[in-house]
Amino acid sequence: MIGPVRTTCPYCGVGCGVLARPDGAGGLEISGDPGHPANRGRLCVKGAALAETLRPDGRLLTPRIHGRVADWDSALDLVARRFRETIAEHGPDSVGFYVSGQLLTEDYYVANKLMKGFIGSANIDTNSRLCMASSVAGHRRAFGSDTVPGLYEDFEEAELVVLVGSNLAWCHPVLYQRLAAAREKGQGPRVVVIDPRRTATCDLADLHLKIKPGADAALFNALLARIDRQGAVDRDFLAHVSGIEEAIRAAHASDPAMTGLSLKDMSRFFDMWAGTEKVVTVYSQGINQSDSGTDKVNAIINCHLATGRIGRPGMGPFSVTGQPNAMGGREVGGLANMLACHLDIENKAHRDAVQDFWQSPRVAPGPGLKAVEMFRAVEEGRIKALWIICTNPAVTMPEADRVARAIEGCDFVVVSDMMEQTDTTRLAHVLLPATGWGEKDGTVTNSERRISRQRRSLPRRGEARDDWRILADVGRRMGWESAFGWNSAAEVFAEYAALSGLAGELGSDFDISAHAGITPAEYDALEPFLWPQSARKQGGRFFGDGRFHTPDGKARMVPVTPRAPQPLAPAYPFRLNTGRVRDHWHTMTRTALSPRLSRHLAEPYLELHPQDAAELGLQPADLAELCSPHGRAILRVLVSDRVARGHPFAPMHWTGETAPSGRIDALVPWLTDPLSGQPASKSAPVAIRPFAASWFGFAMAARPFRPDCAYWARASLPGGVQAELAGVEKPADWGEWAATMFGLAGEPLVVSDRARGMQRLAFVEGGRLVAALFTAPEPVALSRSHVAGLLGAESDPGLLAGRAGADQPDDGATVCACFGVGVNRIARAIAEQGLVTVEQVGAALQAGSNCGSCRPEIRALIERSLAEAV
Repeated sequence: MIGPVRTTCPYCGVGCGVLARPDGAGGLEISGDPGHPANRGRLCVKGAALAETLRPDGRLLTPRIHGRVADWDSALDLVARRFRETIAEHGPDSVGFYVSGQLLTEDYYVANKLMKGFIGSANIDTNSRLCMASSVAGHRRAFGSDTVPGLYEDFEEAELVVLVGSNLAWCHPVLYQRLAAAREKGQGPRVVVIDPRRTATCDLADLHLKIKPGADAALFNALLARIDRQGAVDRDFLAHVSGIEEAIRAAHASDPAMTGLSLKDMSRFFDMWAGTEKVVTVYSQGINQSDSGTDKVNAIINCHLATGRIGRPGMGPFSVTGQPNAMGGREVGGLANMLACHLDIENKAHRDAVQDFWQSPRVAPGPGLKAVEMFRAVEEGRIKALWIICTNPAVTMPEADRVARAIEGCDFVVVSDMMEQTDTTRLAHVLLPATGWGEKDGTVTNSERRISRQRRSLPRRGEARDDWRILADVGRRMGWESAFGWNSAAEVFAEYAALSGLAGELGSDFDISAHAGITPAEYDALEPFLWPQSARKQGGRFFGDGRFHTPDGKARMVPVTPRAPQPLAPAYPFRLNTGRVRDHWHTMTRTALSPRLSRHLAEPYLELHPQDAAELGLQPADLAELCSPHGRAILRVLVSDRVARGHPFAPMHWTGETAPSGRIDALVPWLTDPLSGQPASKSAPVAIRPFAASWFGFAMAARPFRPDCAYWARASLPGGVQAELAGVEKPADWGEWAATMFGLAGEPLVVSDRARGMQRLAFVEGGRLVAALFTAPEPVALSRSHVAGLLGAESDPGLLAGRAGADQPDDGATVCACFGVGVNRIARAIAEQGLVTVEQVGAALQAGSNCGSCRPEIRALIERSLAEAV
């Protein structure tokens, strides 16, 4: 038996250790690594389902030039020549790289070295700009460096954990479970959740502050004012801080009424925060994704600096990142306004030192174009050659339709990706096949500064190559042979570690020079470690000693004047909040391959307050059409009081491959924070109205199919694919329309109810069901879990009934994806067995007993049952 490969999960920034054991059939068996400090053996449902996402479906296996298969030499020669010619004619700023927080550190380092050190432009930016750039800017303003002060163990050592703009239960489930486990021991921290939405994370909260969207800076300014009035400032620590008077004056000048909270709730929160020494304030996209996100970050940090609650066990501000290596990208200088190893691109001494280390002909003289600026330059023709690596900006950038048009109009576009068909790969002149998780070898850094190895456990698919090698091959072809002559990822890492030692001598916080002489064997065996690792400092927390990375060595408190989101126009009266769901990630190129991950939420949706829905004439399961000045979307309606009136929510995962009308970032404007350049993704002005569909449908088939109608959303099934459908005009012949969609010949079995306008069709081959279509003039009512289970089974006369017989209870929509337990089964068990705790449900059904992400939903079902019993 082959032993497991110790590697790291490719999803969020928690950085969970994974044991990947080859199963002997070309796949992997996945489990959590109990020896990894980040997760201690835990995995969320996405991590646990990794083996299901390793299918070859849709992989890009060979280079392509203008859509035609090409060999690697031809493709790389063309890329190098076009970039070289563009730079020669138009200068280094006429080219750009747009990269990704999913790259490994070694990939990121080579890309940054090529662009900033040899091409001589800083026009390299990353999709991390969309999720944590405001945190970077806030850190640098306050600390003089982009340093996360604390560690994950602070969550458990704290007496109070404040979660601000973070749905930790869904977006960072393993950290949520660590926090929940600490509380279950009876000595864990109290929890405050600050969020306009009532999310699954609120299940853990002692206090939920349903703040007015965008008012976080006003709340933390009010807290700082209370700290000042109460005399809770730490005078000894303030000897290491500048700007205290200005920050406190700005805090007193703020209006707490901007928060929309009652004085009672605010006072309770202020008493908890000011009266508790060990406080950790955890924040994420609800803070960062704003046109004033940097100020919000600094408003939070101000409170920790004023009280000295930073850099010691159980206290400090803590930014949780959304991507597996957003931190690594920050460390290597993957952002347009940073140099490698946290050196400052604006500092000539830093630039000269890096240029000397790299022995490069030039170095970028200053910051380059941030993400939105970069695609504006592409649109305007100022960037004429663009290389997009491991990301899908035609979906994820704000004004996504505009970005797609800009890419399409660019003179020369290269895309490196695992997948052949994405919204972005379709726009490329050259496609380069890259290795994916399980095939790559390198390092990643998680949210607590822990560097871990991602190790190869599978052979590469087709002709795919590692991203660092592709970049190095182009660098050599552009004339810089020796600078890009590495033979392995270990050699790249060793060079990077050596450069960090130079950065440490210049005062940088990032220094892993203890690994500068690492050998390939040592790299293979490298254990997870916290940076820094140098002769000066090894791991641990930052700033508890009052030493910061500013010129005077002091932290800076920043005066913050809260700004409300831009006012709404009458034509667009709703403010759309966007974000993630529990079981999917980014644009689903990986998670959409897993049937298990597709069962919880199978299509894009609009979560809408009941009063808003009533005024708009929308019912649950209707379709809503959303419009903004920049784009349009059609989403399934979910009526819920978890969102505030006027502030609906929609997830951001669906694409032209999975639900073309669900590309939600098409509605989000090019509105950014002036300091960080991060887009405001949680406050898009939109109009909402019912979508005038004349028919609705549900389709499934054993083979992939692409519908042709106004609305469709595809999801994986264990034996094929399903799709929710809706259209404006009814087909003249449903049988012919369905046969064309499925690519099938032969006559289907048909059940028709003309009085109710319903059609049900089944296609059978060899006595087994291979496809089915159910249509109705309203959203189709049927047991989707039941009919999906019939796909591939022997034909049954009752298969078009759409529901299980009395002897086959309907499991209902999936709640626990780990064990495939549906809502109806949980509800029956609660009622029939008298279950009153989540633990009892877990013992009876296993639901909620693994990753724990579904525990809030199970608890809600229990509470509903108890309320109905009364």
